[in-house]
Amino acid sequence: MNRNRAREIAEKVTREELVAMFKRAQEEIADWESPSRINKGLSRGTAFNILSKISDVPFDKYHILAKINMVREFGEYLDGYDISPKIKNKINCVPFHQEPNFI
Repeated sequence: MNRNRAREIAEKVTREELVAMFKRAQEEIADWESPSRINKGLSRGTAFNILSKISDVPFDKYHILAKINMVREFGEYLDGYDISPKIKNKINCVPFHQEPNFI
């Protein structure tokens, strides 16, 4: 997904939809050690830990960039939005991995 499409979705998405997206991603992702889409130096598990802390900040105060990154990283688990997958580029680096702290 490109950044512009992620921004359009991030402007419309609600807190409940994001929480459901993270719960669905938690259930369906098997390889948490694969590189993150938003930061190739981190694993998906680490990105999950960082981005899934949406309960710590009031939703109206959540920065649009954080919501864009949530949608770019885990948007395929978001219900009700047309999200076409992007072709992945292969990068030869080992990402930092951290086991995800599930909700």
